[in-house]
Amino acid sequence: MTATQTPAEYEAMLTKHWDYDSFPMDENAIKSVAACASDTGASGQIDAWPELQPLIAKTEAQDYPLDALPPLIRNAVIEVCGFVKAPVALVAMSALAALSVAIQAHTDVQRAVKLEGPCGLFLCGIADSGERKTSCDGYFTSAIHAYQTREREKAKPLIQAYETDLDAWKAKRGGLQEKIKALAKDGKPTNLLENQLHDLDRDKPKRPRVPRLIYSDATPEALAYSLVNGWPSGGVFSNEGGIVLGGHAMNKDVAMRNMARLNQLWDGKIAATDRATTESYGDTTARLTMSIQVQEPTLRAFFDNTKGLARGTGFLARFLVAWPESTMGTRMFTPPPDGWPALAAFNNRLTAILDRQAPVDADGILTPAMLTLSPEAKTLWIAFHDQIEGLLGTGGELYDLRDVGSKAADNVVRLAALFHVFAGSVGPIDADCVESAMQVITWHLLEAKRFLGELAMSPELANPMRLEAWMLDYCRREQTDRVPTRQIQQFGPGGLRDKATYTNAVQELAELGRARLVRDGKKRLIQINPVLLVAAS
Repeated sequence: MTATQTPAEYEAMLTKHWDYDSFPMDENAIKSVAACASDTGASGQIDAWPELQPLIAKTEAQDYPLDALPPLIRNAVIEVCGFVKAPVALVAMSALAALSVAIQAHTDVQRAVKLEGPCGLFLCGIADSGERKTSCDGYFTSAIHAYQTREREKAKPLIQAYETDLDAWKAKRGGLQEKIKALAKDGKPTNLLENQLHDLDRDKPKRPRVPRLIYSDATPEALAYSLVNGWPSGGVFSNEGGIVLGGHAMNKDVAMRNMARLNQLWDGKIAATDRATTESYGDTTARLTMSIQVQEPTLRAFFDNTKGLARGTGFLARFLVAWPESTMGTRMFTPPPDGWPALAAFNNRLTAILDRQAPVDADGILTPAMLTLSPEAKTLWIAFHDQIEGLLGTGGELYDLRDVGSKAADNVVRLAALFHVFAGSVGPIDADCVESAMQVITWHLLEAKRFLGELAMSPELANPMRLEAWMLDYCRREQTDRVPTRQIQQFGPGGLRDKATYTNAVQELAELGRARLVRDGKKRLIQINPVLLVAAS
């Protein structure tokens, strides 16, 4: 708007010159944007901006609570961080996932009477590829891999004997079937042979159960089958999150089945299945840990494509979420520590736990010991539970995070149980373990609020936020304060390239004094408030 133009005249100019094919705006939008423009000089350049209004009250990132981790875990995390230079949260999550895999088969935990369940954790780091999650996992799971190798070697004679017995069993069964077929063909009775066949089927050799604790990737269906027919406890470590979020999992029906099965496994259960393509099994129990890394665009696309099922089913609520700032560009080489003393102590303790044979009965069913809370620990846990519950109501700080918040107290008890067992403590879980777990889980709750808060927004609020973030990134790359509308239409955030959606988003940003429409000759651009560019630099 020039010095001599009134708001009405500026509105008319916008109406006349705006390219409706590339970025159409309705009458109200034009009025809104025009009202956000201030007086300018004779050059026609708009200089003054209205007062900047916030989009949303953002949750600030907090440092990971390293001091809350028990010393043996904390020291190992610090040692690995010093060499790998990955985000602290990702390193700590690798350590907690290793604890979970090693301990979950041995121990369940009781919060109160009739409130008991597994101690396994689901963890999700939101980060780009290259953040060295795989390296971190490798450091903390080396004891687990070594245990698997030892157990496979010990089981080789048993497996050989099983395969021999199975071959003999198949031969006997085939012989009986042929005899039954021959008698039936001649019209003779087969009752005696049929009874022998039934007896033989009951005596089918059972494959020895050899511990397999680490999975890199598998469909939830394949994972459940392996846990039923193999070792009933394991962990998924994936830096792509493909077990649920990739490829065909984007299909809504597939996603629903995957999340339902994984939700059950978090609860320590596997529902019965009767499939023609795989061996059927009844209801049973198992233990599962998940430690996945997901790129932010992949997770957002998953949310968009599944229409919020990840939250509606309570799937994501079960995860401890971290959204750390990348360390790439700052990871200058540091020589590794001599002997890795802290990591060695960590893995030695894991080995001691793993070498205690997991409580599995003759049918392959886990029978974990039940941990309880000491009176002091229970009082502390109840206070935490009630505090969180109070924040979930209408108007509460966690109202938009009710799904995640409702699982926080459960995750506190799970983590406290892991700390207790890893320390080699006996008796009920003490208050110190609960206090430490509360600090860690509270941090993850704040991280979930940071990331998921946006996903809980209405499109009217989320879309302007996403568009602004994309435009700020564009401006930093191109060293400008203006974004051509054609760039938004062609390369803007997914879901924001259609005319009506990005028009509404721009209108909202203009009303808040965060961006505005400008022209450069025939080009139509969105100009970013310079205050935002300074803050983002």
